[in-house]
Amino acid sequence: MNLIKSRDPIVPIMLKGGRVTATFREALFDAARREGLSANEFVLQAAAEKLKASGRQFTGVFAPGDILLGQRGEN
Repeated sequence: MNLIKSRDPIVPIMLKGGRVTATFREALFDAARREGLSANEFVLQAAAEKLKASGRQFTGVFAPGDILLGQRGEN
């Protein structure tokens, strides 16, 4: 596994303008609560999983096992 940088700076992420249906929002908040995460954490984890699955490499605030890939749960 290659690390992007040994000391990757922490930066804010400013997302805005997202609009979804009420039922999507309800499902998102429910799923996040079930995982013990905020909606923001849940969405960022989902984005990280998608980026990782597409082959992108990055460091992050994730613990081992947070980002599962494939059917075998490879990190």
